[in-house]
Amino acid sequence: MELPSAGAVVTGGASGLGLATAQKVIAAGGRVALFDVNTELGQKCAAELGDRAHYVETDVSDEAAVRAGIAQAAELMGAITLAVNCAGVLMPGRALGKEGPMPADRFAKALQINLLGSFIVAKEAAQQMQQNAANDDGERGVIVSTASIAAFEGQIGQAAYSASKGGVVGMMLPLAREFARFGIRVNTIAPGIFLTPMIAQLPEEIQASLGAQIPFPSRLGKPAEYAALVASIYSNPMINGETIRLDGAIRMQPV
Repeated sequence: MELPSAGAVVTGGASGLGLATAQKVIAAGGRVALFDVNTELGQKCAAELGDRAHYVETDVSDEAAVRAGIAQAAELMGAITLAVNCAGVLMPGRALGKEGPMPADRFAKALQINLLGSFIVAKEAAQQMQQNAANDDGERGVIVSTASIAAFEGQIGQAAYSASKGGVVGMMLPLAREFARFGIRVNTIAPGIFLTPMIAQLPEEIQASLGAQIPFPSRLGKPAEYAALVASIYSNPMINGETIRLDGAIRMQPV
């Protein structure tokens, strides 16, 4: 698959890893549909990216909204060949906090957005991709979801987040195996600590402290580095059914 001819749906596309991915696709000559719930920011980003970018207001945890958004994106771009799941929430909190046990609906929200949302987008995108003409390798599309190193080394207070990201890792291989007959590859990226808008709001000394925990390079990850990995996955047909850590060799401690 070649990025200049991509038609990409990117969830969480109005900021952070999603926006960097959209910028990468646009710079290569492809087309992008930004899925996000922040309409003002999404429209602004799409306008800045140019005529080959479109904003589609979409709540990834709403199946009907995703189905409609995917159909709209396919019509706007002609086809969907790449779907990248970047939409997500942290929902930090201890299972037994100062105010008592964590409410179950707080845990469920992390699952609904991070895990269920990734599944909905993956299966709806695959429904569109299977209609694409296959290339010489028989490929019709690529799906990339975003997990986290918290899927493997969740810290105290990350039970909901880690469970949701662990689910993203766990569903990847069954989907890759199922979608193989359609020529659709499925992979997952597990980022470490990246300079996303959420991290950027922290004081500089805390950002520096987080970066210093990473063996090499000892700094926060750049969203453009995530986007570069998406591009590599998209262009290499042998990368399938894989979770790739992108973390500078960090292994998170309990706290």
